[in-house]
Amino acid sequence: MSKDYQKKTARTSVRGRDQVPVPVPVVPDVVSVAMDEIVADVREGLLALAVGAGLQVMAAMMAADVDALCGPRGRHDPERAATRHGTEAGSVTLGGRRVPVRRPRVRAVDVAGSSRELPVASYEAFTGTELLGRKAMEQMLGGLSSRRYRLGLEPVGDHVAAVATSTSKSTISRRFVKATEHALADLMGADLTGLDLVAFMVDGVHFADHVCVVALGITIDGTKVPLAIEEGSTENTTLVTSLIVGLRERGLDVTRPVLAVLDGSKALRRAVLDVFDHPVIARCQLHKIRNVRDRLPDTLRTVVEKRIRKAYHAPSALAAQADLQVLAAELDKTHPGAAASLREGLEETLTVLRLGIPPTLARTLRSTNAIESMIGICREHAKNVKNWKNGTMALRWAAAGMLEAGKQFRRVNGHLHLPALRAALDAETNASGQTVGPLAHHEDSNAA
Repeated sequence: MSKDYQKKTARTSVRGRDQVPVPVPVVPDVVSVAMDEIVADVREGLLALAVGAGLQVMAAMMAADVDALCGPRGRHDPERAATRHGTEAGSVTLGGRRVPVRRPRVRAVDVAGSSRELPVASYEAFTGTELLGRKAMEQMLGGLSSRRYRLGLEPVGDHVAAVATSTSKSTISRRFVKATEHALADLMGADLTGLDLVAFMVDGVHFADHVCVVALGITIDGTKVPLAIEEGSTENTTLVTSLIVGLRERGLDVTRPVLAVLDGSKALRRAVLDVFDHPVIARCQLHKIRNVRDRLPDTLRTVVEKRIRKAYHAPSALAAQADLQVLAAELDKTHPGAAASLREGLEETLTVLRLGIPPTLARTLRSTNAIESMIGICREHAKNVKNWKNGTMALRWAAAGMLEAGKQFRRVNGHLHLPALRAALDAETNASGQTVGPLAHHEDSNAA
């Protein structure tokens, strides 16, 4: 075996107990391109011309790899341990498709006289299929159906497009399923050790008859992090508890105080109290407004909503609570259902105001809009799906959408105030670790 090859295979990967060399492609210093073979591509655009030239460069790289393994052609080397073994049909990945090529074969001869195939580094690099899976997921999450997949591919020239494969509807569908399975596994298997959460949100996303419960965290530096997903309802205490317990088992620190922004579901609240050591519950103000509006006639909805919003922006939590109690008393006789809805969890709807969170950050934490924005991205990606076969399919699509949403996230508005929020949350717990304020009062009233 040539010294050049030994030098370029210094890196190794472990497969079981064997040390398998990982060859590094040899890049020639100079490559000559036969322009007469790609002159037709000029008329089809610069990209088609570049593809034609690129295929020739790849062929030159494979030839250089063979030379590094076997030595220059026509020069006998009695000490060489590898020999050329002709070529065979192969294929490489090119812009979301597979393109057929002739790949060289090289065999190593050991002392006993038997031989084994050696990898050609450049071919191994270009033949990988990971890019195909990513391309399929990008195209379909972007709204392009598997039937129309070819329309989203780059124009690489008529000759290359005519011989390309792996673009059929069934192939793209299988590839997308595999890619979204990996996305779901990545989401649910991510290590959460060291993730310093200051706020936590849980909500549900509907895909036809299927519901997925999703969790989102906000770290101390303002980064929004998709955390987990389960198939089921937010009203299922066992399921939601299992989701949050899974976060703890993946390394999430649940011992520090955290602001849990919830939509009012009793199951969500119970699960958060059961798993987190020091949760501070904040009810979504927008959900509360919608719940009250739904119990009022059209003539009163706008007026009552304005009064509730004004109370939520009062100078203090005590002033807001007084205004809302006055409003509830006014609604008692004519619309007792709306009054009861307004009083239910009233103190928890004022948690953000009571903690003294500055207005810029309060806009993010007074509602579940942050997680609903992520849910909206999931729905947008899946808007063209008409046939939801099962819950597993919903999980795969939702997980892929959550990871895509994570790439679009910006830090929350007012993130510079998050350390102050952490200090306020710490002040909400006493030395024994029991939560004080509305949460403790609520538990005390239940005990009574």
